[in-house]
Amino acid sequence: MIIDKLIENVVRSKNHSVIGLDPRLEYIPQYIKEEELGSTDGYAKGVANSFLRFNKELIDSLYDIVPAVKPQIAFYEQYGPEGLRCFTETCSYARSKGLIVIGDVKRGDIGSTAEGYSDFFLGAKEYSAATDLITINPYLGTDSIAPFIKDCAQNNKGIFVLVKTSNKSSIDIQDLMADGKKIYEHVADLVVELGRAHVGNSGYSFVGAVVGATFKQDAEKLRRQMKQSYFLVPGYGAQGGTAQDAAACFNKDGLGAIVNSSRGIIAAYQSSEFKDRFNEGQFAEAAREAAIKMRDDINQELQKQRKIAW
Repeated sequence: MIIDKLIENVVRSKNHSVIGLDPRLEYIPQYIKEEELGSTDGYAKGVANSFLRFNKELIDSLYDIVPAVKPQIAFYEQYGPEGLRCFTETCSYARSKGLIVIGDVKRGDIGSTAEGYSDFFLGAKEYSAATDLITINPYLGTDSIAPFIKDCAQNNKGIFVLVKTSNKSSIDIQDLMADGKKIYEHVADLVVELGRAHVGNSGYSFVGAVVGATFKQDAEKLRRQMKQSYFLVPGYGAQGGTAQDAAACFNKDGLGAIVNSSRGIIAAYQSSEFKDRFNEGQFAEAAREAAIKMRDDINQELQKQRKIAW
């Protein structure tokens, strides 16, 4: 089961981090932009080639120390077909290096539309995206989730359902009360129920949850509520979440969560912490050092809390 493979990668690398491959033009070194934008037909193709080159160098620098990557499809789709090509090629390249690929696509619809989304991201056809797990939006109900679970079961894939997201305004809807509980708690109950029949040898289900590190008390409550659900945890670093906040998403076995960081890793060479030691030609080396620091930060906090996986 894919969740068991994710955990194998986590234990192998002794790392609970997932790197968000969310490229922006301002993150790309100038020499790459000049070479790619100046040598191709069309702006979108040049941008896509710049992103792909950037992503591949990052993957080459990180694949042996991280278990997974998470490309956010919006950063690619905005450049049309060339951007989508970059997304799919990035996913394929990451998988060729042994990484688990989490497609942050947040799809959610009903009937044949949901089936279409699922077929592309979780299908087994040669044109399907090379994603192992994806994020989905549950707010259209169970019939919007069923096609994704079906394809996961058939093709050894997985999903992370949006439960409690890291953005501040998530409270506008997710914290509304209904029948004595908050909306996100009802969604958590649904995730638990849907995942019950899909638990791997690790004791975790391939139906996971997105739970932000920026709402620590909510994360602690959800961890108790969703013992067999693996959490994808956004909000660490640039959004203000700390290792202590993220640790609330882990079970006592030291597992149960994978913590995302995007620009804090991929654009580390531009940060005040690293820019004096790494030039733009060393962006991948800076990303590696930042990823190691994140790994150690989370591991040290988990050790303090006696949540040890190895």
